[in-house]
Amino acid sequence: MLAVQLKQEAHCTVKDLARQHGVSIRTITRDLSLMRDQGMQIDADRGRGGGVRLDRNWGVGRLNLPYAEAVDLLISIAVAEQMQSPIFLANLASVRRKLVASFSSQKRRQVEGLKSRIMIGKTASPFVQTSAKIPPKRIVQALHQSFITQTELEVRYQREDGSKSDRQIAPHYLLLKYPIWYIVAFDRLTDGPRTFRCDRMLASQTTETAFRLLPRRVFEPSISQDDLSMS
Repeated sequence: MLAVQLKQEAHCTVKDLARQHGVSIRTITRDLSLMRDQGMQIDADRGRGGGVRLDRNWGVGRLNLPYAEAVDLLISIAVAEQMQSPIFLANLASVRRKLVASFSSQKRRQVEGLKSRIMIGKTASPFVQTSAKIPPKRIVQALHQSFITQTELEVRYQREDGSKSDRQIAPHYLLLKYPIWYIVAFDRLTDGPRTFRCDRMLASQTTETAFRLLPRRVFEPSISQDDLSMS
């Protein structure tokens, strides 16, 4: 890649670049012009023996995230802020403001809606933590998609006593009682609100069944209010 070469090599002439890449000088000149138009800091030394180079610091502050990744990052920042950890929080507010500023007003409303559906509780007890495990990536991805798109999720769930059941749930909220994530959902099997531990999901699959968010008060009986700090 031309940009990588210019960043790594201290001195490259247009003639050398054309020869190395097997193209004409005109093509290299055009590519350099396009790179400048994209915001790359390309410097040129004029005169005999001069060359072109890409500023080694280029790239800092120029991260271009897809919308879904930006949303994930923004929500992760919100979770970190709610947990009030004293480490590495100094610049989170600034990062959050810059991310939000990059969204359209419609996207901002969507992100705020997602953030309002994430709740932070007290740290899980040592007993609960001993049984904690990391859910498989495929299960997390299905849950992630279902939560964001507000579509119901088919899950294979294992209770604490080892019994298993197949359920279709509507994931309304996510609850973190560090390090355990819970799904606060409307369960079609019991026709009511239920809370599920994410790491007890054995399988999950998204569906095309959309759901509308129910008021938070519907789920309050299934959540211990003394153990919860809602955003």
